[in-house]
Amino acid sequence: MHKLKTLALATATAGLIGLAPFSAFAAEGDMSREISEARQEGSVWTAFALNRHLNPFAIEVDVENGTALITGTVETSVERDLAEQIALGVDGVSKVDNQLKLDPNYEAKASSEPNMAQRFDDATLAATVKSKLLWNSNTEGLDINVDAENGKVVLNGSAQTAQAKELAGRLAANTDGVREVSNLLSVSAVDTPAAQAQEVADKAGVAISDAWITSKVKSSFIYSRNLDGLNISVDTQQGMVSLSGQVLSAAEKQLAVETARNIRGVRGVDADALRVGS
Repeated sequence: MHKLKTLALATATAGLIGLAPFSAFAAEGDMSREISEARQEGSVWTAFALNRHLNPFAIEVDVENGTALITGTVETSVERDLAEQIALGVDGVSKVDNQLKLDPNYEAKASSEPNMAQRFDDATLAATVKSKLLWNSNTEGLDINVDAENGKVVLNGSAQTAQAKELAGRLAANTDGVREVSNLLSVSAVDTPAAQAQEVADKAGVAISDAWITSKVKSSFIYSRNLDGLNISVDTQQGMVSLSGQVLSAAEKQLAVETARNIRGVRGVDADALRVGS
């Protein structure tokens, strides 16, 4: 299932998420590296899925610091070597830790495995949830892994408080396409490396562009199962977000305001021009 996380953040269907570059501060650099590695994982996984010699096999991919770890089982050394060469051909991958096992009697159970389209949908869904967690000012510093399968999202990792854990679960559940959330986050008061890096960045006053904020607010609306994001216009000036357009109910308006307010870098939200009506 880790390969579903690979596309997470990853290509995110090559622009579906539209992640913008982050600044050079510590936490921003960590996020940028994570996104870059996820893209590389997605590229390797996609290349395997499109190769007729390798797509019958369940091969897992994990990229870290330019090294691609590939695990799973194939039938022959030819496929094992082919997988390594394909991974080395991906931009940004400089080394392959090839831990593929050989089993001449291995039979790929194609009929019981999700097809490529389903796996791609799962990866896109995981990417969407992971992106929402990164964009949110209350969950960006959490160490969370996101996996998705047939609309079921599993969150693993740690949160510093029960409230942060609950919020991560709600963000995932309110994502269009998510049918069920299994929130396995542990609660620990000890700062994770991501949280420590984020604290450093917060104290340094990381500057986030208005364009980045507008993009993430719009995307969060579109990804929400309870909002019609296409009918809401977003404008940001010096961190102040203005919402206009129309929603169906006061509850939707309140959700839109809350969603925008929790995006990183947002200083305030003006929703006076966001009308309620049918």
